[in-house]
Amino acid sequence: MSMPSPINRRLTKKIYVGDVAIGGDAPISVQSMTNTDTCDVAATVAQIERCVEAGADLMRVSTPTMDTVNAFGEIRKLVSVPLVADVHFDHKIALAVAEAGADCLRINPGNIGSDAKVREVVACAKYHNIPIRIGVNAGSLEKDIQRKYTEPTGEAMLESAMRHIDILERLNFDQYKVSVKASNVFLTLDAYRLLSAQIDNPLHLGVTEAGVYRTGAVKSAIALGGLLLDGIGDTIRISLAAEPEEEIKIGFDILKSLNIRSNGVNFIACPSCSRQEFDVIKVMTALESRLEDIREPMDLSVIGCKVNGPGEAKEADIGIVGAAPRSLVYRMGQKSHLIDTDNLVDEIESMVRAHAEDLAKKRENEIIRVK
Repeated sequence: MSMPSPINRRLTKKIYVGDVAIGGDAPISVQSMTNTDTCDVAATVAQIERCVEAGADLMRVSTPTMDTVNAFGEIRKLVSVPLVADVHFDHKIALAVAEAGADCLRINPGNIGSDAKVREVVACAKYHNIPIRIGVNAGSLEKDIQRKYTEPTGEAMLESAMRHIDILERLNFDQYKVSVKASNVFLTLDAYRLLSAQIDNPLHLGVTEAGVYRTGAVKSAIALGGLLLDGIGDTIRISLAAEPEEEIKIGFDILKSLNIRSNGVNFIACPSCSRQEFDVIKVMTALESRLEDIREPMDLSVIGCKVNGPGEAKEADIGIVGAAPRSLVYRMGQKSHLIDTDNLVDEIESMVRAHAEDLAKKRENEIIRVK
């Protein structure tokens, strides 16, 4: 029962990473990057699969050596999600990993070497019909730009990005997306806003090196939330010192909070107080864990008392108003039935799963009707 997002997205050029559209009217995609040893194919595939289960639309894999390129080729055969190959400096690796099945190359054209090497990489990308992601980071700006600006600024990052973009444009290559990441929230906001005013290619949003799970998630939510509210951004990656599947979950949580994209249950719960008729924190912690696999979008409201409970419940797909010994259930805004307050977790899980099945069947029927 979520309301449509009031955000007007900036219209950008649409490109494709594998079968995933980036930009234009495509949904904002969520991605992460593996942190396993790429040469450990089994571990890398397992990590990618965990991210896909969490909702990942695409994944990035680092390929710093030719050995990792060979492993990348094996990984590509074993996963269904599109893969972005992360390449730095060595144009031969970029060529090889494109041949190995990469769906996108993450390079900075200006760091690849001579013009001849850049032309070779771009020609290879054209031949394989794969895009390039230009990735500018505040911590690794070109030396002449560092001297000019003395410190990372939005203008410095814009100049770096435009330098790489100009290389691709001179080679008549327009299948690219761009990121201008910093670890500072204000610098991130400034750089992306400046860049979005200059180009219409899709933007990959992220706060680089955001930090550990909690602080990194907060920092990313503030920066990316601000940009998304401006209509800026076509794909996002949350960079945390945590497992990549956690980055995917936080990414979707940010999009859900802005009514941009749904992925599973949107939990609405009171912070709990002395009025609560049950242990709200304990119930919600259990539900969040149990319902992690649900992908159908829905709002679940669980409120510990009748003060705010009915109002929240009426706006949710499933709403619980706490009372003892029995709590009141709302379905789609209407009072439904009472359930045993001592057995809330099992009862709510059962209702959510049944509702998810109904939503899935409805979606399948709509697809059949369209066909």
